Amino acid sequence: MLTHFTAAAGVLGLLTIVPGPDMAVVTRRALVAGPGDALRTVGGIAAGLLLWGALSAAGLAAVLAASPAAHATLTFLGAGYLLLLGGQALWQHRRAASTVPLETGQVVGSPWRTGLVSNVLNPKIAVFYTGLLPTLAPPQLPAAWAMTLLVLLHAALTLVWLGGYVYLLSKAGPVLHRSRVHRVLGRTTGVVLIGLGLAVGGTGR
Repeated sequence: MLTHFTAAAGVLGLLTIVPGPDMAVVTRRALVAGPGDALRTVGGIAAGLLLWGALSAAGLAAVLAASPAAHATLTFLGAGYLLLLGGQALWQHRRAASTVPLETGQVVGSPWRTGLVSNVLNPKIAVFYTGLLPTLAPPQLPAAWAMTLLVLLHAALTLVWLGGYVYLLSKAGPVLHRSRVHRVLGRTTGVVLIGLGLAVGGTGR
């Protein structure tokens, strides 16, 4: 069982560290509203994983994966949300303010809710939790316990990885908040979010 669990942890670790919408959303929050706001966003992302785990256990996620219409709807909602976040980032950095960075409070919406929604509307998580994750479960354990263990492990890895990422961003704060660097990173994050939105939307066609 230990070997099986180690392999599952490796797969979950790789899934966690690959850059994607979660990291882009956290970066945007860290740049605009600071590390505290970004950490709350990370908490929302982890909550989204727990929600997907609960949906998988209830069989609802499998329905989404099996229904082309439901999966397409989720895909386009997720793409639209990423495009919205990207558009907001570009709009907030449209002015070349020479000395004053954006202030906390200029980000629209709750950081926790932002993280939760971005993860719930991520079709890749839906496919992973209904397709690959069950195959990683140690066969020696009851299916429900094995899935619960893997979901909790994935959420913990996400908290550690993105939390560490926020810590690094906070240490680089004096550099990141220089006016020019701040604008460039903010606009780059907006473009990345829009690119991810377009890529996700393309998979739903």
